[in-house]
Amino acid sequence: MTIIDIPRAKAQLNILDDQDDVLIGRKIAAAESFINRRLGFDMAVKYGDSDVPADLQEAILQLVAHWYENREAVLIGISSQALPSGLDDIIRDYRNWSFDVE
Repeated sequence: MTIIDIPRAKAQLNILDDQDDVLIGRKIAAAESFINRRLGFDMAVKYGDSDVPADLQEAILQLVAHWYENREAVLIGISSQALPSGLDDIIRDYRNWSFDVE
């Protein structure tokens, strides 16, 4: 189960048809996995699917939209950024900063 469903991601992207549903589903899974790794925990486990803070949900939506709109590593003649602006700021507030020392 994902935190963000395809209809919500499509609303973020302003997409009305079903042509890219499979692609968008993969982008959602990848974005949630990416953010979980940055956080150091699984959002769905910690918060449950419906209790994930709104700003973390927004981070997922921003990343899905960014990856959907920028599918190439390099865009010729266009300035591109690796991650949406502010994404790391959102994640930083929730990140698990503990370090295992053996």
